[in-house]
Amino acid sequence: MNGMSYTAVAFFVAIVGLTLVITWWASKRTSSASDFYTAGGGLTGWQNGLAIAGDYLSAASFLGIAGSVALFGFDGFFFSLGYLVAYLVVLYIVAEPLRNLGRFTLADMITARFDQAKVRGTAALSTITIVLFYMIAQLVGAGALIQLLLGIDYWVAVLLVGFMMTIYVLFGGMTATSWVQIIKACLLMLGTVIISFLVLQKFDFSIAKMFTDMASATEHGEAYLNPGLRYSQGLDTISMMIALVLGTAGLPHILMRFFTVKDAQTARSSVIWATWIVGIFYILTIFLGFGAAAFVGKDKIVAANAAGNMAAPLLAEALGGDILFSFVCAVAFATILAVVAGLVLSGASALSHDIYGQIIKKGKVTEKEQVLAARIGSITISIISIVLALGAQTLNVAFLVSLAFCIAASANLPVIIYTIYWKRFNTTGAVTAMLTGLISALVLVAVSPNVWGPEGKAIFVGEPLIMLTNPALISVPLGFIGGWIGTLLSKETDEAKYREVDVKANTGISVQDVSH
Repeated sequence: MNGMSYTAVAFFVAIVGLTLVITWWASKRTSSASDFYTAGGGLTGWQNGLAIAGDYLSAASFLGIAGSVALFGFDGFFFSLGYLVAYLVVLYIVAEPLRNLGRFTLADMITARFDQAKVRGTAALSTITIVLFYMIAQLVGAGALIQLLLGIDYWVAVLLVGFMMTIYVLFGGMTATSWVQIIKACLLMLGTVIISFLVLQKFDFSIAKMFTDMASATEHGEAYLNPGLRYSQGLDTISMMIALVLGTAGLPHILMRFFTVKDAQTARSSVIWATWIVGIFYILTIFLGFGAAAFVGKDKIVAANAAGNMAAPLLAEALGGDILFSFVCAVAFATILAVVAGLVLSGASALSHDIYGQIIKKGKVTEKEQVLAARIGSITISIISIVLALGAQTLNVAFLVSLAFCIAASANLPVIIYTIYWKRFNTTGAVTAMLTGLISALVLVAVSPNVWGPEGKAIFVGEPLIMLTNPALISVPLGFIGGWIGTLLSKETDEAKYREVDVKANTGISVQDVSH
């Protein structure tokens, strides 16, 4: 491993250098709060589409899914399908109304209809919870990955990633974060296409031959190509899928990307771009996974990392030697950096824009104060997540990303849908929906097999109360029911406001524009 580390270090330094140049360039263009949070709404459809793809194809997608396919065949690919269908939910239900109603954050969109501190505070709480869970998972993954590649200590690796992401956000805001994501998406696609090409070459460029060979290439035989190797519990699989498909539409760092374009039409076009890029990427994960299973072998993959996260880099090494291996590792590093920078930004916007700017200062803040608050918010979120990640090294945090999706689906999605489509919905309903979804997801995970298990498999030793590893099957309906009951218990209703929001959500025209 050590002989090749010079090439790896060279690639790492090149990527870090490139991203710092972008940050320097972006910092010259970041003066107002709108520049900081949304790049001044100046991205085009394809740029934002690439950035969304860059934000979405996290290390979990790139390293995790390739590893899952390598170890479990069809069941590993299952996740890819969930992630992809999720984009259709975003495209048809959320993208346009969100862009028309919001300014910087999810809370902006909901308070377009209910202008109250309670709603904004609850939305900010839900955003920060999701961001922290997602961040811990990414940072622990980053620490483990860089520890493996460069042979440096875990804590040094976490501090390195934490420091880098803070610099991007602090100086370059959304402009730097977006361009880091765009470049990373291009590099990731390039690496994936090269490896897929090399894998196909081994199978004489015949996909049919690849499938035939894979039926006997692993110890699982034919079963490798059929469902059921990993997920034998039907309900658990359905629950996981609900979290992935519905959660994407409620993830704060994905929602925030819709404010970086000038209008709803561009928001929609950016989702179409993202769907194509993400779709092609997930189809290629089949080649990565099959290739790793055939040419690296299960024993070597599991020896490097029990969860299979090193399958793609090891495959790159087997087929393309040191240079490809180093390139893929550096891309994986850039992937983590881009995603965590986006997360810091969405967490900081909830802290500084929602809580400080709108609740504490009641919207009476100057541009200068807003930008300062945003930077302080970014540093706060970074420090909290670094400290948590340093403490979580020995825990199995793989489930945290799916928990973030579950909270997004249970707490945020019901409110988004009700706000846009239900006339009777009111403030009490909005707060109950978010709190019910958030609390039920957290409580159910706390009694699930991820936290309680027999010897050593989970965080604590003991019997779980529910058998679902992801509780979305229960918590998502609870979020919707909570919003419904909360609305009916409260008498308030404002149909005039709903009609105004309805027009604005669908057309982007606000009533104030017309009446003046």
